[in-house]
Amino acid sequence: MEFSGKTIWVTGATSGIGKEVALALSKEKCMLILSGRNEAELDNVAAMCHDNGSTAYPVPFDLGNTDSIENAHHKVKEQGLVPDALYQFGGISQRALVSETPLHVDRKIFEINYFGTIALTKLILPDMIAKGGGHLAATSSIVGKFGFPYRSSYSASKQALHGFFESLLAENKPNNIRVSMIIPGFINTNISVNAVNSKGEAHGKLDENQAGGMPADQCAKVICKGLRKEKKEILVGNKELIMVYIRRFIPRLYYYLASRVKPM
Repeated sequence: MEFSGKTIWVTGATSGIGKEVALALSKEKCMLILSGRNEAELDNVAAMCHDNGSTAYPVPFDLGNTDSIENAHHKVKEQGLVPDALYQFGGISQRALVSETPLHVDRKIFEINYFGTIALTKLILPDMIAKGGGHLAATSSIVGKFGFPYRSSYSASKQALHGFFESLLAENKPNNIRVSMIIPGFINTNISVNAVNSKGEAHGKLDENQAGGMPADQCAKVICKGLRKEKKEILVGNKELIMVYIRRFIPRLYYYLASRVKPM
């Protein structure tokens, strides 16, 4: 996947990893479609991408609102744009006990992380197939590979994405559709600050692990390298990534370590 001259749609482009990936891609002289909820910040990121030499078309939408997603897709098609790649970074995390979290909060997390992500994918997929193929990437998490305390529905929604996109890939190999799952560990972003608590409100705190995590711009470089190679899975982070392998090869140790996580 050479980025130069391609049309690439990046969601979650107003902050964190999505913003840094958009800025990194903009140095590759491509056409960017940028999405997120914060219109003012989206315009700022688009201006920065322009300064880097790429055309950037801001298309705001709410990942938790299907009508909003459909309207955004319609606007893109009106411009005659068919993405060569769709890279999705939008989402919401969680910091709450299962026993204290009402079902409507779980549904909110799934609506944004899972249904919002697959809704845009389902809209773009026929366009890509008609064009002759394309590259899809969705952002999971290391807890998309295993369960983790205080992140029950966040973890579940990310695991659901793996099942969806692996199935999509198996169905669409003849259509030249390629899929990458982006699997970050602890990245220094505001994901924990914006995570929902048991009341569905912002957690409002920067986790210690997040604060000491890989810088988002460095993370973006690793991700873009993996996207260029169209890797099936792009693991990015520091020493915490070992938990993926511990869960796979030494499950007994994983269960012990997970049970030792400190209370919030």
